[in-house]
Amino acid sequence: MSLNLDTLRLQIDSLDHKLIALLNERAQVSLDIGAAKREAKDSQDEENTHVYIPGREKQVFEKVTRLNPGPLAADSLCAIYREIMSASIALQKDVMVAYLGPIGSFSHDASMKRFGDSVQYASQGTIADVFEAVERGRCQYGVVPFENSIAGSVVPTLDKFIKSKVKIRAETYLPVHHYLLSNSPTEAVRRVYSHPVALAQCQTFLNNQLKGIELIPCASTSEAAQLASKEKYAAAICNRVCAEIYGLDILHADIEDQQDNTTRFFIISDAWDAPTVSDKTLLMFTVDHRLPGALCDGLKVFKDHSLNLTKIDSRPSLLRPWHYVFFVECAGVHGESEVMNKVVSELGKFCLDVKIVGTYPDQRPQDLS
Repeated sequence: MSLNLDTLRLQIDSLDHKLIALLNERAQVSLDIGAAKREAKDSQDEENTHVYIPGREKQVFEKVTRLNPGPLAADSLCAIYREIMSASIALQKDVMVAYLGPIGSFSHDASMKRFGDSVQYASQGTIADVFEAVERGRCQYGVVPFENSIAGSVVPTLDKFIKSKVKIRAETYLPVHHYLLSNSPTEAVRRVYSHPVALAQCQTFLNNQLKGIELIPCASTSEAAQLASKEKYAAAICNRVCAEIYGLDILHADIEDQQDNTTRFFIISDAWDAPTVSDKTLLMFTVDHRLPGALCDGLKVFKDHSLNLTKIDSRPSLLRPWHYVFFVECAGVHGESEVMNKVVSELGKFCLDVKIVGTYPDQRPQDLS
């Protein structure tokens, strides 16, 4: 049986009418949810002041993937729902998200993939600026890089958590591919700009293709693209999108040392989300170095409560020489759970101070597990 093109187009038009009606019906329910939050008896309930609920978001994506019969790919359908939820967030409340910029940075990419097109964004010059924007209430949320699968932890982010009062509300993972961009040919390049982490992730390419070339660290990869666009014989290692944004040519693609290069970002705010079926918690503590084995005793607390540690970091406390702050992330537990309350209490026996930095839904991609 032959297909009639005009009939099929009329069918598409009819479906579009239904889709528009359903999307607006969903949007109205979203507005009603916002009104219900404002009318909640306990106006101080943090759950009622936030429109970005990562636990609920995770449930929606899992449901969409589970119910999807095709032919749309699950990733495509989730991308559509990302924008639907972004529009719903914007309807309920004006939302501003701070990120390490300028536009085109990996932090900007991670922010867009998490919050969508309908919220507002505020580019920040440094990671410290992102924290300050959230601390001072200029932005409800901030997106900061936390660790990379090749280069490890992002030190400025760890250092800000030591003194900041912000909390981790969610995590997100971004596959990272680096490009060498310039308006000069490779053989004419005299200097390369990029973020220190990006430079560290491309050492093999730099040693093979640009050995001896001056490497200049920048606050972000997109700032590197800005600088390279204004200088002759300069190049930048950055996101592919920077080529179009800053008018640069792609000289080399996928120049990272490992193709499974991934960066984990944290979404920070003034409060964390409610418990879900699978959470992580990041704690920060300082042991009393006058007590022999204090760190060992502190870590044993997690073992005694059968908590799996997925990350351990240490940073100078800046309080006195050789005094360190330890960051420990444990999986499968929420910061407000009974077991975590016991952990914090028992850690107090071996530590000078203990603080829960954040607790958030576990959103580690399955292919990274």
